[in-house]
Amino acid sequence: MGPIDGLFYGLKLIMVWQNLLAAFAGALVGTAIGVLPGLGPIAGIAILMPITYSLSPTAGLIMMAGIFYGAMYGGSTTAILVNMPGETASVVTCLDGYQLTKKGRAGAVLCLVAVGSFVGGTIAVLGVMLFAPQLAKFGILFGPADFFAMTAGGLLLLTRISGGSLASGLFPMTIGLLLSTIGQEPVPAQNRFTFGYNDLSAGVELVALVVGLYGIAEIMSVVDSMRSQVKPIGVRARDMLPTRTEWRRSLAPYGRGTALGFFFGLIPGPCAVLASFASYRLEKAVSKYRAEIGEGAVEGVAGPETANNAAATAAMVPLLALGIPFAPITALMMSALMVHGVQPGPLLIAQHPEIFWGVIASMYIGNMMLLILNVPMISIWVSLLRIPHYIFLPLILLVAVIGTYSVRNSMLDLSVLFLLGLAGYVLRKFDFHLAPMVVGVVLGPLIEKHLREGLFLSRGDISVFYSSPIAITIWGLVLIVMTVGFSRNLYKKIFGEVGRED
Repeated sequence: MGPIDGLFYGLKLIMVWQNLLAAFAGALVGTAIGVLPGLGPIAGIAILMPITYSLSPTAGLIMMAGIFYGAMYGGSTTAILVNMPGETASVVTCLDGYQLTKKGRAGAVLCLVAVGSFVGGTIAVLGVMLFAPQLAKFGILFGPADFFAMTAGGLLLLTRISGGSLASGLFPMTIGLLLSTIGQEPVPAQNRFTFGYNDLSAGVELVALVVGLYGIAEIMSVVDSMRSQVKPIGVRARDMLPTRTEWRRSLAPYGRGTALGFFFGLIPGPCAVLASFASYRLEKAVSKYRAEIGEGAVEGVAGPETANNAAATAAMVPLLALGIPFAPITALMMSALMVHGVQPGPLLIAQHPEIFWGVIASMYIGNMMLLILNVPMISIWVSLLRIPHYIFLPLILLVAVIGTYSVRNSMLDLSVLFLLGLAGYVLRKFDFHLAPMVVGVVLGPLIEKHLREGLFLSRGDISVFYSSPIAITIWGLVLIVMTVGFSRNLYKKIFGEVGRED
């Protein structure tokens, strides 16, 4: 089935009312999650995961994808109106978005962001449609050693390119890998590290971990910063139309943001965050109006917001084509598919074409829904921001507790929820990155599985892990990325000291 035939097949699937409703609900709820501080897209998807278990695999993945790219847009609303990002990828939007709000251009900027999100997401879907099937064909050539290099190497890359020091990513990744070993050992089926708790024989529940790290910890952070928050201003319908100059200045950032976002969506890491920051730096380097960026320029908003939506869409490529999640949200999507008995990977397109092409088609429809939903409903999203914190924070906490408990009906999961919530809050205070921990929990069993398979097939010869061309290439890339920062610092230290002696 070619890309065009696959797209028409997917459109036929999406036109079923259950799938259309899933796409609409995902876009609507995702936007609300992005707007409300205290609940980001990762925690939102984790809380709503139990609902998707009652849906078909296609409808469940469509809803989660809608929440993902819906939250990408919703987070920009708070960043622009109140200088507080609804989710991490919108942090850079605060820099120019709030300055434009103070100049009275909030409505126009929100319209430009909605259009940019639509452009970036839609073009990125075209890239997913064309690129993922080819990558899946290549992925069939992978053996256990190659998959081990891809999973273990990708996890190491995630710790390096997430930003900050190496330790800020490596320490949480180690904790995640340790947590992934808790439960029933895969071969002899014996419990390990359960300490007498039978509920832990199935392992640490991913929903409890993610909602704790991102939901409970975020609620604590919001409470911690409540005094410095700004009240949103009203946005009138007649103020939503940008000027001709603003449209013209946004076109080039739309294009650059889409290309950059799609690239970052294919690599390990918090793709939407990295894409938005990279797009902002690119606009400051190449834009004709670079001197205005940082003081209220549309380029500083249009580029990053287009990039983070393109990256969110492109992140589906490694998940659907290789079965490897490179970000916490795609890790959750992978877990949901596995609950339904569907294994993402190179054979997904052949074995479950309805899931692959249904999700691809839903992204086209979902992006159009997002555009129609957000421009006319901007006043409703602004009204959500006026809800007092003492009302919506307890509601979010209640939803988090109910969502976590409903997965396994286990009180131990609630203990894990609050324990990891406190741990996530402390780690964030010390500038540790939480994404490697979540991805480490998901990839840990896969890394162990491919390690065992490789050793079994080679009868214990570890050279199998660095003998195939694919594995050698992957490990070479990992080595370059992991050492480039250290080499640069060493170079500066050595030659800097020599220069001072001269």
